[in-house]
Amino acid sequence: MITTNEGIVNADFQGGTLLLINKPQDWTSFDVVNKVRWAIRNKLNVKKIKVGHSGTLDPMATGLLLICTGRWTKKLHELQGLPKQYTGTVTLGGETASYDKESEVTKTYSLEGITSQSIKSAVNDFIGDIKQLPPMFSAIKINGRPLYKLARKGEVIERKLRSVSVERFEMTSWDVPDFNFIVDCGKGTYVRSLAHDLGQKLGCGGYLSALRRTRVGEYIIEDAWELDSLIEAIYQSKIISEKHNTVV
Repeated sequence: MITTNEGIVNADFQGGTLLLINKPQDWTSFDVVNKVRWAIRNKLNVKKIKVGHSGTLDPMATGLLLICTGRWTKKLHELQGLPKQYTGTVTLGGETASYDKESEVTKTYSLEGITSQSIKSAVNDFIGDIKQLPPMFSAIKINGRPLYKLARKGEVIERKLRSVSVERFEMTSWDVPDFNFIVDCGKGTYVRSLAHDLGQKLGCGGYLSALRRTRVGEYIIEDAWELDSLIEAIYQSKIISEKHNTVV
């Protein structure tokens, strides 16, 4: 069962549902999963239920988060491989260790000579099958330890380039120092790294200052629940009991 913001009538959370959610800013993806799990557990009056998400969004980011319950959690890996679309903003003229605005600007540069035409020309180098260096502030594990934990201690270690696919990287507006964009990309693409690498290409530095995921495969943000509305709908919905095959 796939539930969109049109409403939940009869839900079988244990049998399996796919929930489309608009992740709020400053929430982690795990925060959203825990909130949804708590509501379903209370509604069903059960101690455990499987709930998981596909495709982590950083706390700064907003937008489409896919959450699965029950047997649908077996589809998480499949969902994670779907192509994604993002909109966002790159602030040019500075660099940060995390490649986004979540950490302090460590270097600043002049934007003299940077024009909309030079940006449009530069982004073309990031379209297609490209190599990308994951940021230190990421969940990738090296010797069992997430990179972000090492980064918080000030450690920087060697990372391997990864092959990723970017179908579209397009400027939608340029309002100095902010470059607004839309990106269509494949699994494993770090939009933060695109922002950083674009700044390097232009010679003026750059970091991600806003990000919103608008599409995952066939699923779109317009069909997503606001989190508070979803929690309310869970409590008001009629729940199908998998054990008794009845509505409770």
